[in-house]
Amino acid sequence: MFVVCILILLGGACATGSPEAPLGSDGQPDPVLDAGREIYGSRCARCHGSSGGGGTGPKLDAGAVVEAYPDIADQIQIISAGKNGMPSFAGALSDDQLEAVARYTREVLR
Repeated sequence: MFVVCILILLGGACATGSPEAPLGSDGQPDPVLDAGREIYGSRCARCHGSSGGGGTGPKLDAGAVVEAYPDIADQIQIISAGKNGMPSFAGALSDDQLEAVARYTREVLR
């Protein structure tokens, strides 16, 4: 039981290690990208890696997600509906949250 608790804590710590949203001209991160980072860290990093390098889920960083889904609407549809082993996040995430996490993977994990 102790080992399981440690692994859960370590998994959570890795999830929060997702790259920060860049600061805008006002010195603050874009609030949408910041929200996307939080969602990514709690919902996506476990499978796609904290920096998007892949794992049990495909790689999303280095332009891979934009190459796979040039139109962000297609990416949002996949996040919403799920695909292969990826669960559906429809109902779990609002439309704004779906867009935020998609933008985060495209604009920050690039």
